[in-house]
Amino acid sequence: MTDPIDQPYAGAWMGGTHHFALRVYFEDTDTAGIVYYANYLKFMERARSDMLRAAGIDQRATLEAGEGVYVVAEAHIRYRASARLDEDLRVLSVVRAVRAASCLIHQRVMRGRELLADAEITAAFLKRGRPARQPRAWVERFERLKGEGVE
Repeated sequence: MTDPIDQPYAGAWMGGTHHFALRVYFEDTDTAGIVYYANYLKFMERARSDMLRAAGIDQRATLEAGEGVYVVAEAHIRYRASARLDEDLRVLSVVRAVRAASCLIHQRVMRGRELLADAEITAAFLKRGRPARQPRAWVERFERLKGEGVE
């Protein structure tokens, strides 16, 4: 049994919104102590990976079995305010649409109630490098979560 102190942080679903908390570390910032713009995309990537895990989707097993993988096909992001060194942030993720071979996910990086970055991410499902239908069970999970989404 692993000691709880050794467990990595895991986000959680609250209704149809996945919450993922993180702290800004020195490596996330530029010399002025402000989060470098590309790191918001990294924060969102971690949150999406955790969102899939929390939804019961084992990306690693699917990838290793050659059954497919999600990749970002499009990312539209708007930066609204800057995060700084040592601040606590949350990434909120909501599944907006589920298609045969992709999902549209709305993600927001928040500092308390303040919106720092707002993004629409299209995650495409690929098998052997080509678009493919997502596993039916995954589509059903996302449809249920999408129905619960509250922003």
